[in-house]
Amino acid sequence: MARIDLDLAHSYLSDPKQDSDYALLPLQMSFADGGAYALLGPSGCGKTTLLNIISGLVRPSHGAVRFDGADVTARSPQQRNIAQVFQFPVVYDTMTVADNLAFPLRNRGVPPERIKTRVGRIAEMLELSGQLNQRAAHLAADAKQKISLGRGLVREDVSAVLFDEPLTVIDPHLKWQLRRKLKQIHHELKLTLIYVTHDQVEALTFAEQVVVMTRGRAVQIGTAAELFERPHHMFVGHFIGSPGMNFLPARWWDGVVETAGHTLRVAPALGEVLRAAGEFTLGVRPEYVRLADASAEGALMAEVTQVQDIGTYWLLTARVGETLLRVRLSPASAAPQVGAKVWLEVLGPHTCCYDRDQQLIATGSESAAGGASG
Repeated sequence: MARIDLDLAHSYLSDPKQDSDYALLPLQMSFADGGAYALLGPSGCGKTTLLNIISGLVRPSHGAVRFDGADVTARSPQQRNIAQVFQFPVVYDTMTVADNLAFPLRNRGVPPERIKTRVGRIAEMLELSGQLNQRAAHLAADAKQKISLGRGLVREDVSAVLFDEPLTVIDPHLKWQLRRKLKQIHHELKLTLIYVTHDQVEALTFAEQVVVMTRGRAVQIGTAAELFERPHHMFVGHFIGSPGMNFLPARWWDGVVETAGHTLRVAPALGEVLRAAGEFTLGVRPEYVRLADASAEGALMAEVTQVQDIGTYWLLTARVGETLLRVRLSPASAAPQVGAKVWLEVLGPHTCCYDRDQQLIATGSESAAGGASG
C-alpha cells in the first residue's frame, strides 16, 4: 500500500486557455496509506480522469503524482503496482473462477500454496467459494463482476486498488451486499481503496472520506456526516441528500437579514460576518426545516404546493416568495393540504450561509437567533 499525493491539473487539449478547457482544474490532494476513499460527482465532473491519472492510464498535463514521496508521474500502472477494477466485468471466460482469481498471482511468481490460500480467502469474502471450479463463461454478469473485484483484491502487495463504478451491472440488492463486503474487506486487509461513483449512497456507505467533485474541481473532502451537516460549497449541499439542501436568497440590511419578504434577527457575531457579505444565500436541509405556529418568532409564511407520501416520511414542498422549500416530516405527523398556509422555521443550529457558493459560517446554536417580522 502507499500514500498517494497529487499536485496537478489536466486538459485533453494541447493549449488550454480557460477553465472550461480543463478536465481537472488545479488540485492538491492526498490519500492516506490504507484509507478508503470515494470520488463522487455527476457524469463529466472529472472523477474517472482523476482515477486514471492515479493508476497511470493517463499522464497529467501539468504537475505530478507521488507514491510514498516518490514521483511516479511517468510510470505505467504495472510500475506503480496498481490494481484497477472497471465498470464492466473483465474476466477470462475459458478459465475457472479459481484460475481467474489466481491469474495476477501466478503472473508474479507467487508460490502455489500461497496462491491457494489467498484465492480461498478472497473467494470466501466474496461468496464465490462454491463456484471456484466453474468456468467463468457460464456465470451471470454479477458473478463475473465479483470475479473482477476479487482479482483486484487478491494481490497483497499493491499500492492501491482503484474501482471505476464497479457495481453498475449489479442488481440493487446485491449492490448493498457487495458494498458491505468491500467495507469488510477493507477493514480486514487494510488496502488503500479509491472508488469512483455518481451514487451518493454507494460513496457515503463505503468510504471513510468522500471527495465531492463538480466541473473538474474537488469542492470538499469529508466524512458522510461532514458533507451532510456542513457542506462547504453549495454544490455539496445540493448533491448530497435526498432531496438536497434548500437555498434562500438573502441579504444583510440595517441590522437584520432579509429573505423572501421577511426580516430575521440573528446573533451579533453572525451579523458581523453577514454585514461584510451583503447579499448571500441561506442553506438549510429539508430535515431541519420545522413547521411552526403563526406567532412563532423566526418563521416564514409559505404556501404548500405539493405533499408526497414517501413511506418513511412526508415530503412537503412549499413556496416562500419566489423560492420553493422542501420539508421532510415524520410519517406520524399530520401533513398539511396543498394550498394551505404554513409557517416554516429555517434558522437553527444546522443552517449554513454561503457567499458566491462558498460557506461563510454555520449558524450554530450559539449564533442562530429568533425574531422575525413580515
